[in-house]
Amino acid sequence: MTTLLDRPVKARGFAGVSLRRRMANHTATALVTLAMVIALVPLVRVLYAVVVKGFRAVTASGWWTHSQAEMTAFVPGGGAYHAIVGTVLQGLACAAIAIPVGIFVAIYLVEYGGGTRLAKLTTFVVDVLTGLPSIVAALFIYALWVATLGLQRSGFAVSLSLVLLMVPVIVRATEEMLRTVPMDLREASYALGVSKWKTIVRIVMPTGLSGILTGILLALARVMGETAPLLVLVGYSQAMNFNLFSGFMGSLPGMMYDQTSAGAGANPVPTDRLWGAALTLIALIGILNVGARLVARVFAQRKI
Repeated sequence: MTTLLDRPVKARGFAGVSLRRRMANHTATALVTLAMVIALVPLVRVLYAVVVKGFRAVTASGWWTHSQAEMTAFVPGGGAYHAIVGTVLQGLACAAIAIPVGIFVAIYLVEYGGGTRLAKLTTFVVDVLTGLPSIVAALFIYALWVATLGLQRSGFAVSLSLVLLMVPVIVRATEEMLRTVPMDLREASYALGVSKWKTIVRIVMPTGLSGILTGILLALARVMGETAPLLVLVGYSQAMNFNLFSGFMGSLPGMMYDQTSAGAGANPVPTDRLWGAALTLIALIGILNVGARLVARVFAQRKI
């Protein structure tokens, strides 16, 4: 027996679709939209608070060109130049190691590994590293770099711990993009007598390059905001330090922690610096995310 809800409704764009199915479609759309709004509300609220409270600091003279050397918690002035430089240097050192390692591991898993035991073991290790807390990565590098090898705490040690957090993200992003490349392209290249490694370099990698670059930049944006490795592996410095292998080094997460210890919340001077450092870090990460989108779009257009 057919009910009224099951009768086809010949509406525009829904010809032959029952009223029940249309109601289910509208209900699902409303629920998904509501969930998106609920998720966006706290994110927008946090972003709004950081922008409002940090705008005065980032627009002050000297914020982008001066450090906090010889500045106290009770004297306004100085800037975040030392922290920006430290964050960028540590991120670049981390990327220089993590990007080739992550890409090569993904190529092995997709193109060479197959179902071998080494490939399964590698996949298991990558899965474990994906959920590794940053403090555990920092403690591992401390035990290896400082306790075992006897080397000093430094910005490079921080970069090594960030590598452990960045590699699995790059591996997963690159692996997924390589799997989306049609097998027909590989077989056509092999049929023309092209070797496997040349096929990977000239056919497979360029085809999935836009997604790979997006994954790399998003992974870099993630590790730049980590705080635990900074607290364990390098001391915070208010002065400039361009040497990754020696001395304390400033960073934006470290600056936020330092200003909190200096009385942020009770004292207006460190409070402004705290929010300014937070807004600066968000701006750097936002630039990386926008850059990832632009790079992906450019390579996608070239591929077309």
